[in-house]
Amino acid sequence: MNQLLVSLPNTLHHQLTVLANGEGISLGDYILYALTRQATFAYTSQPLSENNIVQQQTSFNALCQNLGQASSDEISTVLAEREVVEPEAELSPDVIKRLQKCIAEKSIS
Repeated sequence: MNQLLVSLPNTLHHQLTVLANGEGISLGDYILYALTRQATFAYTSQPLSENNIVQQQTSFNALCQNLGQASSDEISTVLAEREVVEPEAELSPDVIKRLQKCIAEKSIS
């Protein structure tokens, strides 16, 4: 375990002490709990409200409408100019073939 020396303003120290006492744990344990909770919260997804989802969908639809559609020739030109890279190691040759087939079928239609 690593150690970290932190200087706290008096008011924050007092607030954390009160919260720790309210939980019946030491100040150090409470600070560890609070930091862990904050770090975990940063990596979890939060559900969106129905209103937020509608707003995002509206914005996305407006963006798609403003961008328009590319013609088959424009798509072919862009694809021909793209950088060729090695596939990720996790992709098996079978998966790569299936993806290439799917892309080819989409290009024809």
